[in-house]
Amino acid sequence: MSLRVAIIGGGLGGLATAVRLSAAGHMVTLCEAGPAFGGKMNRWQTQGYTFDTGPSLITMPHVFEETFKAAGARMEDHLELVRLEPVAEYIWPDGTRFEHSTNLPHWLDVLRALEPRDADGFLRFLELGARLFELSSETFLRRGMDQPPDWRTIKALRHFPLRNAWGNYDKVVRSLFRSPYLRQMFNRYPTYVGSSPFRSPATLLVIPYLEHAYGGWFVKGGLYRIVEALAGVAREKGATLLANAPVARIGHERGRVKSVHLADGGSINADVVVMNGDASFLNQLLGGDEPTLPPERRSMSGFLTLAAMRNDMPNLHHHTVCFSADYQREFSQIFDDGEFPEDPTVYVNAPSRSDRGVVPGQGETLFIMANAPARAEPWDEAMTRTAWQRVVGRLARSGLPDLREDAMAIDHWTPRRIGASYRMPGGAIYGAHSHGWRNAFIRPANRQRTRGLYLVGGSSHPGGGTPTVLLSAKITSSLIEKHESA
Repeated sequence: MSLRVAIIGGGLGGLATAVRLSAAGHMVTLCEAGPAFGGKMNRWQTQGYTFDTGPSLITMPHVFEETFKAAGARMEDHLELVRLEPVAEYIWPDGTRFEHSTNLPHWLDVLRALEPRDADGFLRFLELGARLFELSSETFLRRGMDQPPDWRTIKALRHFPLRNAWGNYDKVVRSLFRSPYLRQMFNRYPTYVGSSPFRSPATLLVIPYLEHAYGGWFVKGGLYRIVEALAGVAREKGATLLANAPVARIGHERGRVKSVHLADGGSINADVVVMNGDASFLNQLLGGDEPTLPPERRSMSGFLTLAAMRNDMPNLHHHTVCFSADYQREFSQIFDDGEFPEDPTVYVNAPSRSDRGVVPGQGETLFIMANAPARAEPWDEAMTRTAWQRVVGRLARSGLPDLREDAMAIDHWTPRRIGASYRMPGGAIYGAHSHGWRNAFIRPANRQRTRGLYLVGGSSHPGGGTPTVLLSAKITSSLIEKHESA
């Protein structure tokens, strides 16, 4: 049975859902509010420099391959993935620095140089991470949360780690590693889902495990090539993709969706509606109250700067992390005080170090990001100036040159701009934070109570991160086939 499917939002989750459902023979219309598809995974170009504005590293490349395969396509015909080795360089205020490698012999040498006993701690981490991933891949990452357990779910429970699974993330990291540098490095991973390591459950240790198990990858030409490739496959399969088409409301009668209504007055009849956007806006689209995601429940936002550098920076790695002097205070200022940290940890992504095609022959493209609160109060120009000064100061104290002297162009993305561009309350990049196991694993369901209504993307089940969003599209598409196609 062919369904009329309307997808609201052209981010990664919406595009992957369009690929899967159009390949299955359904009539898909995707409506994107902005001028370009991709959502946070987008692109900015200036003076011959090309920047990704969102995700900068991917892992689990087989999930990307499987998404293309679902449409009868081959990923390698559309994308060239390159594995990074080392993944990143980490720098501390006292001058300590090392390369983070997913090459096990090399990485064990690094560990032994820092703290000989931590090589054993890392092997224990790998064992814990493997068990967490085995459990997650057969349960959380495979099925909707509201589905009853099947035999695979029950069988996977034997891998459940009885110790160190539901404890505090930071405390478990401390039990595994003695080196303060390794503790801070591993504590960075909950920020991948916009959360604090001091408030998140230890189950998030699956994130660094995946990076070690599957490596860190980038896409030749920039990660926005993923968006272009998925959009192309979706169109080849018959999907209609509409840009500059914001949806004002979802039409529904007697508990079932009927249509989506565009801001320009147009409408699209639909048997199924898939919302790919922040889940907190769904009630408003259904005719309810304004979206509510209070500041105390929001994940972090970010202060992002794109800098086009005139000259080459050969000593810079593809990924560099410059840590603050007091990590715990940094997160307290973000989540307790709602303030940009006085001494922020700064992440620098320089894809031009690995791909000279993103610069006009010479120079670098720098993506510079520090964590920021998803504030209830507005972010003004004075805050932008202060945040930029603090970012530049941290980079200078970490041994990097003053970027302002060599920059040909600088573009700042504040929490306010992020929130306005992508309809995220306060600029909360991942919707709700993952503090506590309920927040980490019980997210808005893919299948909603209103019949024919579904969610996909980072703010819904199973959560944020590029491979996880693609798995969200797989789960949502499977639920639609099961419940709507009969």
